[in-house]
Amino acid sequence: MDLKAKVKKLPSLPGVYMMKDSLDSIIYVGKSKNLKSRVGSYFQNSKSHSPKVVKLVKNIKDFEYKLTDTEFEAFMLECKLIKEIKPIYNKLMKSPKSYSYIKIKISEQCPDIEISNEANKDDGNLYFGPYTSKNTVLRALNGMRECCKILCNNSSRKASSCLNYSLGLCIGMCLEGAAQKQYLDTMHKIILLLNGTDKSILQEMEHKMTVASEKFDFENAAKYRDYISAVNYLLDNVKVIKFTEDNKNIALLEYLSDTTLKFFLIKGNKVLFSKNYDLESFNLEKLKSAFKFNILTCFNDKSLKNRIKIEKEDIDEAQIIYTYLKSKASSCRHVVISKKWLNTSNNVNIDKAINKLLFEQ
Repeated sequence: MDLKAKVKKLPSLPGVYMMKDSLDSIIYVGKSKNLKSRVGSYFQNSKSHSPKVVKLVKNIKDFEYKLTDTEFEAFMLECKLIKEIKPIYNKLMKSPKSYSYIKIKISEQCPDIEISNEANKDDGNLYFGPYTSKNTVLRALNGMRECCKILCNNSSRKASSCLNYSLGLCIGMCLEGAAQKQYLDTMHKIILLLNGTDKSILQEMEHKMTVASEKFDFENAAKYRDYISAVNYLLDNVKVIKFTEDNKNIALLEYLSDTTLKFFLIKGNKVLFSKNYDLESFNLEKLKSAFKFNILTCFNDKSLKNRIKIEKEDIDEAQIIYTYLKSKASSCRHVVISKKWLNTSNNVNIDKAINKLLFEQ
């Protein structure tokens, strides 16, 4: 099969593509805003490809695709198909073990901090996450440990100093005395940082980066730049999880053309409803009425009112929805429908929200 000829026939539209091997098995699922451009990129400029992509391309014997109306739907469909099909190259490019939690053993005299693949809600420890990039979490923790000088390598911590203490990388929590209280204070700050409520450690990292740069110590400046980026990733994750677990009722609108729009209703990390509307077939009042009916129907479903808890199997969809709503590059508009508005006979606030969705830029 001439795959390059098949690529030329692809539409320049959003969608999901599925790469197949000689056994007709789907080995990779991807998404794109422009299918023709993205799929075509696999079959040219091989020198710019990573080793994993080079290996993937060698095994591609055919491909299928599914069109979506919007890039947002392409992201969500890709996520769904990867979970259902579990293609081998998606696993190779992103191991399931990359999903992780930060675990703080608060029951110990000197609480330790580590990475866990699971969150045990009943073991008395604190868990933060889930996070989609284990390597980034590791880098963030290493940065916090180095910045706060808690890189102790004496696992027993029984009144004998470690090598890192002599190197100035450990405050001496391996010794008895004031350093242990300082360590507990530091761990408290780390907990607050992971909750997104205290950024003093991040600010200290930024200060160290600035000082290193001013001293022309670019190696250390670059190191702290990477640490700061990793910690910001943790903070962004806090925002995603909080936003999603608040279980907001979100009405989203995206224009597909001058005469067609798509209307979505979202709650938590789920798309409850989506439909295309041809503006030439609807007058304004009829369109508003349709929006209002679907808002009241979907968001009044009693089974959806409980607060949700984001686990690692939910974080991808949550991240997609949050990023798309917040992205300046996205052409969508959205409004949050308050729960209070759904329980009143007078729906004036819902009417106002629909007007905002339709008319405000």
